[in-house]
Amino acid sequence: MLDSHLLQLGLSTLSVAAFFVVTQIITKVMAKLGAFKEVDDARRIYIQQFFKVIAFFGLLMILTAIWGVDYHGLFLFASSILAVLGVALFAQWSLLSNITSSVILFFSFPARIGDKIEIIDGANIITGTITEINIFQMLLRDDKGFEISYPNNLILQRPVRKLASSSAQSKGAKTSPLKTRIKNRS
Repeated sequence: MLDSHLLQLGLSTLSVAAFFVVTQIITKVMAKLGAFKEVDDARRIYIQQFFKVIAFFGLLMILTAIWGVDYHGLFLFASSILAVLGVALFAQWSLLSNITSSVILFFSFPARIGDKIEIIDGANIITGTITEINIFQMLLRDDKGFEISYPNNLILQRPVRKLASSSAQSKGAKTSPLKTRIKNRS
């Protein structure tokens, strides 16, 4: 009996230590990826927090398995909570899709803060310079100086044309050392 509790305690300690190692790896990988893609620090932190929350839920699942929590009662409780949340979140579906879109934009959107873009929304064309990309929306400043907030989920659904990059203009077509090494290898 005592040996099983010591084993559970040891596995729990090992799991928590592994969690902290994984979160450090997530932080370093996202920092390198953010520097490579020249992403704003605030966006990088949003994405880091997203993956850390997923790792935390993984840790909770591992700890419940180690300590032998009765899954029948846990699943009943979780399904009740999810049913209530499902009804509440269905009304707020756009919020969830904006958060998911923010993660996708971090990894695949070619434009950055300071770039001038056009969003083709049917017969309307929205033109502006990206001033911020946060977890729910992208903020643009048009030529007249007005701020436009455009939801992240719609950015993924609409054609976007990159017109100019203020960072490329200010750098004078200077590329980063990492990009230069990648180009030289190919």
